[in-house]
Amino acid sequence: MNKTEQLKQALQSRILILDGAMGSMIQTYFLSEADFRGERFTDHPYDLQGNNEILNLTQPDIIRAIYTAYLQAGADIITTNTFNGTAISQADYHTEHLAYEINFAAAKLAREAISALSTQHSALPPRFIAGSLGPTNRTASISPDVNDPGYRNVTFDELAAAYYTAASGLLDGGADILLIETIFDTLNAKAAIFGVKQLLDERGVDVPIMISGTITDASGRTLSGQTTAAFWHAIRHAQPLIVGLNCALGAKELRAYVEELSGMADCFVSVYPNAGLPNAFGGYDDTPDNMTAVLRDMAESGFVNVVGGCC
Repeated sequence: MNKTEQLKQALQSRILILDGAMGSMIQTYFLSEADFRGERFTDHPYDLQGNNEILNLTQPDIIRAIYTAYLQAGADIITTNTFNGTAISQADYHTEHLAYEINFAAAKLAREAISALSTQHSALPPRFIAGSLGPTNRTASISPDVNDPGYRNVTFDELAAAYYTAASGLLDGGADILLIETIFDTLNAKAAIFGVKQLLDERGVDVPIMISGTITDASGRTLSGQTTAAFWHAIRHAQPLIVGLNCALGAKELRAYVEELSGMADCFVSVYPNAGLPNAFGGYDDTPDNMTAVLRDMAESGFVNVVGGCC
């Protein structure tokens, strides 16, 4: 049985656990500019601190350790450290030429972590790698210039090409799922779908696609103004194996929209919220216990097939 069939069988039999935050886990290491650079990028003319994805190349042991920690905690699916791994996002650090390598390394490290754990515990059920394709730092639907509503700083074709390259690295590194996530602009997601589908068609492979949108305010809409229903119908043509919501306002505030999506979607449904929005003091009021209770409620209500955490 191949990994796709194993994944479908697992989804049909139980609720799968997606991993949690990558960014805040990296922050626990208190890495310096020198740490981000490593030996390879000592002479890079631009700052690299904050470029978490470059750590796939300069601090592979740390990224592998984070994957391993989530696997040991019981995650069925681990997401790659590639949220900002596209050439478009990497351009902020002048490392866009490394996009393929960054994605390949991230997936390869995840595969190594799974292989090591499987060697130690041969009876474990299958574990899966979701190759993360984040939304990029640009939007195809909204002008970045309030004085020029028609202006765009990225094109659909540029987005599709960037996603194509990133997905190529993820597949070659061993990803089992391609995860188009944290969608705030569905046109960006459509470009990702186009690039991913082109890649899969060219290779003649059938790799599951997972798509996860994000609600940006209490109105229940994405940043580009779509409701949950509009979001689903806009990406349904991609025939994702899993669709869901992540990040956003916190677990409790997402419940109504997950319920709505679950009632419409003709595929498996996921949710992996963050700890909500910061309070007036810059802290977070949500707790693991709160999130556990809300996710348990969603599970017992039959809304979800995959649950995890974000950010």
